[in-house]
Amino acid sequence: MNKEISIARMNDLPELANLLNDLFTQDIEFVPDLKKQKAGLVAIINNPEFGEILVLKGNGQILGMVSLLYSISTALGGKVAILEDMIIHKDHRQKGLGKELLGEAICFSKERNCLRLTLLTDFNNDPAINFYQQFGFVKSDMIPMRLVF
Repeated sequence: MNKEISIARMNDLPELANLLNDLFTQDIEFVPDLKKQKAGLVAIINNPEFGEILVLKGNGQILGMVSLLYSISTALGGKVAILEDMIIHKDHRQKGLGKELLGEAICFSKERNCLRLTLLTDFNNDPAINFYQQFGFVKSDMIPMRLVF
């Protein structure tokens, strides 16, 4: 299979939205909403200063995606990234594609001069936690808190 990882473009939107639907169906906190997912994707694609979406394609089909959202850390004195929405299409899992995509996301963040890469995963998703730990991610002593409007 001929594979490539690139930055998402608007013509990738339908496949990306479908991947997010699958991701949020599995999530314990979020509920799929195609309209909201498309709006979020468009906002990221159209504003690369806020974030970028990497897509893993094989033979022209999107096999997986990961979002990198950017911020500034006053603690670190510079740019940081939040890794969100990482998913491999259900028909292509357990083939090493997640490792390939995450490895590229880490390199991409470093190339963008990010000083830290943070992610959230479900607290009870041991396979995901173990997966991320293989790449050097560690559990934080901080806990996420949210105020949703």
